[in-house]
Amino acid sequence: MGDLLIQVSRRAMACEFEVRFPADRCPCGTQWALAALDAVESLEDRLSYFRPASDISRINLLAAEEPVEVSPELFELLRLAMRISQETGGAYDITSVPLWEAWGFARRAGQVPTEAKLSEARVLVGGDLLELDPARRTVRFRKPGVRINLGSIGKGFALDVCAKRLIGEGMHDFLIHGGQSSVLAHGRSTDPTAPWEIGVRDPRQPNVRLGVIRLDDRALGTSGGQFQSFRHRGHRYGHILDPRTGRPAEGVLSVTVVAPNAALADALSTAFYVLGPDRAMEYCRSRPELSLVMVCPDAHGRGISTHISDPAGAFREAR
Repeated sequence: MGDLLIQVSRRAMACEFEVRFPADRCPCGTQWALAALDAVESLEDRLSYFRPASDISRINLLAAEEPVEVSPELFELLRLAMRISQETGGAYDITSVPLWEAWGFARRAGQVPTEAKLSEARVLVGGDLLELDPARRTVRFRKPGVRINLGSIGKGFALDVCAKRLIGEGMHDFLIHGGQSSVLAHGRSTDPTAPWEIGVRDPRQPNVRLGVIRLDDRALGTSGGQFQSFRHRGHRYGHILDPRTGRPAEGVLSVTVVAPNAALADALSTAFYVLGPDRAMEYCRSRPELSLVMVCPDAHGRGISTHISDPAGAFREAR
């Protein structure tokens, strides 16, 4: 029999953040979980694209005119985003804001932009337009009109910060999630002999499980075009955009990545959704610390095909 599971939650970053832990092994867990969730609210104040007083808004306002100094943790997060952009050939790009706006996703009112509007937006997108200076810890844009948004990595980063706080307090067994698409687990689950387990769903049939991922001091990120999309003339356009073409990525239904930390898992799940199965599997082959479960339409478009890279044996398929 497992321990009683305590769940502490709070609304932040447009989703529900939740800390789960076994009550018998974490007598001060509720107090620690509330303090960790306080940190998420603080991070949202600093990292939100939509809040005028945030660090991101300050960067977007000033960085085209002068280098902007940022905190050490934000600078490291920006470096991680830039590294992933370079390693994936631009499939992941935090400067994609103009494209996001052109397609109407910033207003949650999807629209197909004209070719002229799309070309205008693409001029302001690209990792080469963002300059990071490690010596001065500054951010600078190489062109007016460039902006950044950390929405594709921010939830994972918040989970990493929460986990550090909980571990620092002495909590060893817990699971944290942000909207269930970003998950980080540490220690044992309610069964003290087993790690935490997260179900991987069929994106076309959410009530059907494709399998289970065992999270053992690791994190998971999931991306899927079904989370936000619109239809135009019979075609569905998802909100995950390919920065290289300026258009919504296609050919993938969902991507789940297991990585050493949640920021990395979140960013890579977005990048792999854009890259597609062949390039994503190639990326993972030289990185045994990663696990990947990608679901795509099959060749006939009526079923699904699953692409798995799992050297650590984290994924167990449903029988």
